[in-house]
Amino acid sequence: MTDADTSTADQRAGSSLGSQFLRCHLPLVIVALVIAVAIVFVAQDRWRRGALFFGGATLLAAAFRLCLPTARVGLLAVRSKPFDVGALTLLGSAIVFIAATINTLGVG
Repeated sequence: MTDADTSTADQRAGSSLGSQFLRCHLPLVIVALVIAVAIVFVAQDRWRRGALFFGGATLLAAAFRLCLPTARVGLLAVRSKPFDVGALTLLGSAIVFIAATINTLGVG
């Protein structure tokens, strides 16, 4: 086996490992990006919109956990699937409900 064959095999193994890692953690990355958008809104004093995005990210995590197999959701799988989906749905719904119904504190 030559050095060229070895480096090609290493590149294939590396790209396979990288694509497997991305495939496994892509739902978590998407949820984290939505949470980052929520943080930007909150930092710009758009707290209601930020809270809605944060609740939406939690509901998105629940949808990923419900629809994808455990091997594909990565770190979104903490407990059993029914517990994770129920807890994330309850938390996300509560956040969205509170953000949508709370008074604007005299603004607008």
